[in-house]
Amino acid sequence: MSIARGKTHDKLAPYWAAGLFACGATGLATVWINLGQFWSGYVLDMVGPAWNYILVRGLFTTYTQNVWTRFFTPSKTVIIFLLVCFGIEIAQFFKLYDSTYDPWDFLAYVSILVPMFIIDSYFSS
Repeated sequence: MSIARGKTHDKLAPYWAAGLFACGATGLATVWINLGQFWSGYVLDMVGPAWNYILVRGLFTTYTQNVWTRFFTPSKTVIIFLLVCFGIEIAQFFKLYDSTYDPWDFLAYVSILVPMFIIDSYFSS
């Protein structure tokens, strides 16, 4: 464990916690408030993977070194999330379940997740 990494992680944790709260609240608000087609069609696809990335990586809490955090590195986490999100969209394309395929969802998935990954990678190294 790097002491500098732990200090940096702990220093940034409140900001990640705020991001987790903001993304979570925004995602939930898409169900409660109708602000138009973009809001109901893409905002949850944008913030959902982002808040889950923060949650799975444990960025919102005190630094810890365990099996979970060693497995879910920034790279592995973003790849897993992108595979799941794109898999869901591909399943919609092939009509594997009752939903609407929208190719713009691919852009929505990466719009916040990838910048979050880049920021996390920068501070995690």
